[in-house]
Amino acid sequence: MCSLGIVGLGLIGGSLAKSARKHGYDKIYGFDIDNSVVEYATLCGIIDAPLNNEKLSECDVVMISLYPDATVEYVSEHRNMFKKDALVIDCAGVKRSVCTPCFEISEKCGFHFVGGHPMAGTQYSGIKNSKDTMFHNACFVLVPRHMEDVNVISKARETVISLGFSRVSVMTPERHDELIAFTSQLAHVVSNAYVKSPSALSHKGISAGSYKDLTRVAYLNEDMWTQLFMDNRDNLMNEIKRIIDSLSEYYNALENSDSDALKNLLREGKEAKEACEK
Repeated sequence: MCSLGIVGLGLIGGSLAKSARKHGYDKIYGFDIDNSVVEYATLCGIIDAPLNNEKLSECDVVMISLYPDATVEYVSEHRNMFKKDALVIDCAGVKRSVCTPCFEISEKCGFHFVGGHPMAGTQYSGIKNSKDTMFHNACFVLVPRHMEDVNVISKARETVISLGFSRVSVMTPERHDELIAFTSQLAHVVSNAYVKSPSALSHKGISAGSYKDLTRVAYLNEDMWTQLFMDNRDNLMNEIKRIIDSLSEYYNALENSDSDALKNLLREGKEAKEACEK
């Protein structure tokens, strides 16, 4: 089994390390800007040793679990320290702002960078909330550079499967950011805005699963999500505009006491959900 370096030991990075251990990796190195996290991970056996520059040059695979800007900064600063032909995969939630500079750096410096995004997580953060089962039944999105060697893509696919992911999707940075604006980012915006209603303060005793489901991701890391939203603001603005227009139709039907229009809108939403499930 190849040696694995993990940069960023938060929820995702910590889960990658635990899953790697569970699935048989025997050399796992980790880095975090908070040295106490690295010490904790080492003492608990989550990693074998800290990921320093010497260990980095030995790693066959490096997984980077940092914010987008920090990912680009780390790759740039360590460009000459990666092992020749090493596979470097990031886990940031947007891809264009990460992949464009990192593809260029890797091509010049002799390692392989493949963008990535694990479709897993919780509303909680930190290594203490990480789990070795985090990626069970989860999909990992791979975002290779244009005309990437098929063997590199194959190795990246095998790597994420070996870390516990069940499925792999492959797409361009542009397509990833377009889709993630709807599937993840808009959901966080809606949840965060929804819970700001004054009614939320008195909901106890008159709420059930729908409230819980809709508000789960309102509890977020505002620093990380601000960067993700701003890096993908064109796509996210399009999705916000669409939902504003759609909500206006419901509002207008109610304002006009138009039961037929409201019924049609509800039917259309139900049918749209059914179509998504096919």
